[in-house]
Amino acid sequence: MKQFYNANQEQLLKAFLEKSNVVLPESVYEKLLQYADLVVEGNEETNLISKNDGPKFLSRHIADSLVPYIILSKEGRLSQNMKWADMGSGAGCPVIPIAIVCPDIQFFAIEPRKRRVLFLESVQQKLNLKNLKVIGKRFETSEITGCDIISCRALSTFENDWERCRHTLKHGGIFATLKSLEHVKDLRGTPDTEIIEYTLPEEPQQYALVIRELK
Repeated sequence: MKQFYNANQEQLLKAFLEKSNVVLPESVYEKLLQYADLVVEGNEETNLISKNDGPKFLSRHIADSLVPYIILSKEGRLSQNMKWADMGSGAGCPVIPIAIVCPDIQFFAIEPRKRRVLFLESVQQKLNLKNLKVIGKRFETSEITGCDIISCRALSTFENDWERCRHTLKHGGIFATLKSLEHVKDLRGTPDTEIIEYTLPEEPQQYALVIRELK
């Protein structure tokens, strides 16, 4: 498989993981690289990501996608056989990188756009992700229920996304979304809402993982 990223990108991703105290088996790391290749290669036919993001897919998108795993695992909030749904999965971030590193969790990639659904299904097959199911529907019509975790990345406002998904969480379930910090500053002090700030390699802006638990 052709590699669309350079050695510097690999070094940036490895440094990000080391800084986060994450050690991945070589087979898992290689699968992340394979996924990156599939996205950038697929982007030549289907508009999956911005063309400017292709050369920095590892340091920008893979690293960002792994933030929920890094934080939730450190907090002891991940366990085997959890049910994790991703709302509006697009090209597969964050759900596919997390599914790669968490083989004992069942993931659902929910995406209504047909070309992206076909791409996600192709990735699932090529990477042999037995813990990932692709659902080609809008989240509201997916009939997904009883989720331990629901994630999304850069969809609508936090509160709008929360209202779309809260009824599908089980009691004590977690909604985790990746946002630009600038877009969630007004959530500071909101009850039951945790804002965890972070940065990404060679990215000037700050980002935030916003977590809310269904009480």
